[in-house]
Amino acid sequence: MGIRVAGVCKEFGSFRAVDHVSLDVDTGSLVALLRLIAGLEQADAGRVWITGEEATTRSVQERQVGFVFQHFALFKHRTVRQNVGFGLELRGWKHEAIRRRVDELLELVQLQGFGNRYPSQLSGGQRQRVALARALAVQPRVLLLDEPFSALDAQVRKELRAWLRHLHEEMHVTTVIVTHDQEEAMEVADRIVVMNRGRIEQIGTPAQIYDQPASPFVMRFVGAVNVLPPHIPLAGAAQQPAKDCGPGGQLFIRPHDLELHRLPREGSVPAVLRRLTHLGRDIQAELTLASGELVIAQLPRERIDHRSLRPGDALHITSRDSRTFVPDFAI
Repeated sequence: MGIRVAGVCKEFGSFRAVDHVSLDVDTGSLVALLRLIAGLEQADAGRVWITGEEATTRSVQERQVGFVFQHFALFKHRTVRQNVGFGLELRGWKHEAIRRRVDELLELVQLQGFGNRYPSQLSGGQRQRVALARALAVQPRVLLLDEPFSALDAQVRKELRAWLRHLHEEMHVTTVIVTHDQEEAMEVADRIVVMNRGRIEQIGTPAQIYDQPASPFVMRFVGAVNVLPPHIPLAGAAQQPAKDCGPGGQLFIRPHDLELHRLPREGSVPAVLRRLTHLGRDIQAELTLASGELVIAQLPRERIDHRSLRPGDALHITSRDSRTFVPDFAI
């Protein structure tokens, strides 16, 4: 067992940020979630275990946690080598041992030859890799990443996500990532914990979270979705009634589960094309139903004759899949 959290609560004034949260994080797993684990905040209630030992009352240093902050938090006046070896200096490591460990880590994070540079001489992605190397230097029992890539541009974020996944497979360190980027969570995590208003909405693999969302909040969080009133007869052949469905339930349909047709079909709904957007390989269509609702459909280019479509065209839409949830006004 890597991390166990039981009944943890945390309030900031009248706002309850963590509300009786309990979860287990397996050793060596990569999960999307917390800050109380590191000891940087003290829980108002509940207990925390790290690698089988209770850490609830332990200091940050005693918990042996590596922490990577959102904005790198590197020492500007220290070189890359000095930043990575800083924690080892504090622990009284010998100079030669620090040099060897830093060399190993710079190779691991693909920054050989950058050891004598200062943070100001690095790109954002390189600085974040230095921050990760510094966190790994002290051989932490768990690694916590707080929005690690949010300050970087989209292309660098994507590259670093793939790199982090590869790094994790090499290191096998239990890792917890806090992120508001659902794509990031889906790409790097073995398990995802979706939280809303301090409570856990769902825990599962990326596939489970996406394909079997437990609530309207989860379905909205992990991908684009059309939300339609129950009177729209667009249920789809593979409709999935959610566990909290009932009278007055809303219809939730992913854009990629919609199909466009020139002529009516069984179970189709008429719609008018408002706009067609080219997204590279995919085509996104904005449509208006007869009842006034706006619907977004997204299809691969080969599944739609996009060159012949124009705004104002009358079309018909069908759904391959959908879910029904009762309205959640807390979303």
